[in-house]
Amino acid sequence: MNFEALLFDFDGTLLNTNDLIIETFAHVIDPKFPGRYQREDYLKFIGPTLVESFTEVDASNAESLVAEYRLWNQEHHDELVTEFPHVKEVLVALREAGVRLAVVSTKRGDTLRKGLDLMGITELFEVIISQDEVTHTKPHPEPVEKAVALLGVEKSKTLMIGDNSHDILGGHNAGVKAAGVAWSYKGIAYLEQFNPDYILHDMTDLYDIVGIKSHA
Repeated sequence: MNFEALLFDFDGTLLNTNDLIIETFAHVIDPKFPGRYQREDYLKFIGPTLVESFTEVDASNAESLVAEYRLWNQEHHDELVTEFPHVKEVLVALREAGVRLAVVSTKRGDTLRKGLDLMGITELFEVIISQDEVTHTKPHPEPVEKAVALLGVEKSKTLMIGDNSHDILGGHNAGVKAAGVAWSYKGIAYLEQFNPDYILHDMTDLYDIVGIKSHA
């Protein structure tokens, strides 16, 4: 099947922010709740919104914990993120081939654009949906449906791509196909529980999925 539009999650899909996220959670939580969480326990917080995650940690202080998280995360963002192989080159090739591109993220708009700008890919996306633009975040269908509407494409020609259950479920809940990425911190076996239509083992897999020969 050829797709006319690709919707991408950001964290852990286009940019490797996994270490940044885990280190930030550890910085905020470990001093206040020593021994409560191990490093691997923070994996469950990759995907949900910060408010959801910190409500689970300490509901009465969630707001202040979110603020502390954002401050440390911003200060250490550029030093702790890394790029996944082939992401930028594939996005450029897709855009040049006429594929419509959007980002659908649970991040706040300012931090999302910080990462996009760091990678130099902001201008490749026609639509950028952060948590600021919606009432409900993934896996609710609203963010995906909003991106589809703004792009003006058919759902049957749209693919949602991400590294987490929220992305696959959000795509399916909105009535579009969904793909998981093998470089997800949570692993392929985890993603396959949510029945993705595709698993990308490399960003270049999108050439075949979309139906373009190559970046050439």
